[in-house]
Amino acid sequence: MSIKQSIPTEINYHKKSRVLDVAFGDDERCQLTAEFLRVHSPSAEVRGHGPGQEVLQIGKEDVGIDRIEPVGNYAVRLYFDDGHDTGLFSWQELQRFCVHGEQLWADYLSRLAAAGHQRKSTKS
Repeated sequence: MSIKQSIPTEINYHKKSRVLDVAFGDDERCQLTAEFLRVHSPSAEVRGHGPGQEVLQIGKEDVGIDRIEPVGNYAVRLYFDDGHDTGLFSWQELQRFCVHGEQLWADYLSRLAAAGHQRKSTKS
């Protein structure tokens, strides 16, 4: 996916599937799971305050999003049902997730495995 426009034209959360649908223009859209967004949150709690301070997020398979709040004209704050709400997801960050999501997810799964963790089955 190569997204030309960096401002989403539409953001919809599907509670049952726990998927955030993000559109960039009429024909460019992607779907990001709440789990993906939670474990890649751009917050200090997840990313730390500098390189090497990242905190591996585990046990987020069933996390959902309770609320989405716009922040100016540049981001949204996602309120996750596990209480996490400190990451601001900028338009650039959402675009990066859409473009590189598969690789970011694979990297996350590799880090989980290296740390001796395994994702549990999710509820339906």
